[in-house]
Amino acid sequence: MTTKRPLNNSNLPAVTDALRAHLTRLKLTYVLEHFESLIQEAGAEQWPHVDYLARLIEGEAHQREDRSIQRRVALARFPVLKTLDRFDWGWPKKINRPQILNLFHLRFIEDKANVIFISNVGLGKSHFSIALGYTACLRGYSVLFTTAVDIINSLSAAQAHGNLKRELHKYLQPRLLIVDEIGYLPIDKHGADLLFQVISGRYERGATILTSNRAYKHWPEIFNNDSTLTSALLDRLLHHAETVIIEGKSYRMKDQIEG
Repeated sequence: MTTKRPLNNSNLPAVTDALRAHLTRLKLTYVLEHFESLIQEAGAEQWPHVDYLARLIEGEAHQREDRSIQRRVALARFPVLKTLDRFDWGWPKKINRPQILNLFHLRFIEDKANVIFISNVGLGKSHFSIALGYTACLRGYSVLFTTAVDIINSLSAAQAHGNLKRELHKYLQPRLLIVDEIGYLPIDKHGADLLFQVISGRYERGATILTSNRAYKHWPEIFNNDSTLTSALLDRLLHHAETVIIEGKSYRMKDQIEG
């Protein structure tokens, strides 16, 4: 039977070296970086052993969560980062502030529902969609930001190379998909069919945010005047959805208008 030697100053370096090796192998980076400095603080303030351990584990947990958030934000591929507190609520002529603030509870993600922002350019629909996506990342949801044109282009290229199913999965997998700029460019029948596959595939399986500068009655014009496909797309999109309408003049013209 092997007996353990009592810990003393002579064998402390060996124990510390072994501990470092174990922490490195287990990838406990926060504990590795702080266990020695916290020993000094714990000794000076006479912490109980459990408090010393709790501080190390708490620090490790916070560091891992921070890394997870950074990874989710990177995978979301936001063009820029926007937050709710940076929005100028006084600029739009018409905006339902309580409705938008309620969306930031993110219940629509749990409900696998959709949010559609409709307004002219420069009124904040992309700002809100990114801010909602960023908030979702902070709360542990997987998010992907893209544009309607990018979806169509990537799916078209994948289809040409026989990889449509795999590329389509990229848009079906995230808990929240943000599709920006529907209606800025016309979409032909092939592109509309591909976009429909994304909307249909996410129906009651994942939450989607869309932004558009066109009212619903004008959406057939977006999709090559194909009223049948447009009706089918809107049927799936609006079944579980909240529409946010913002009216006013572009915020980007603010200085010229006020000048």
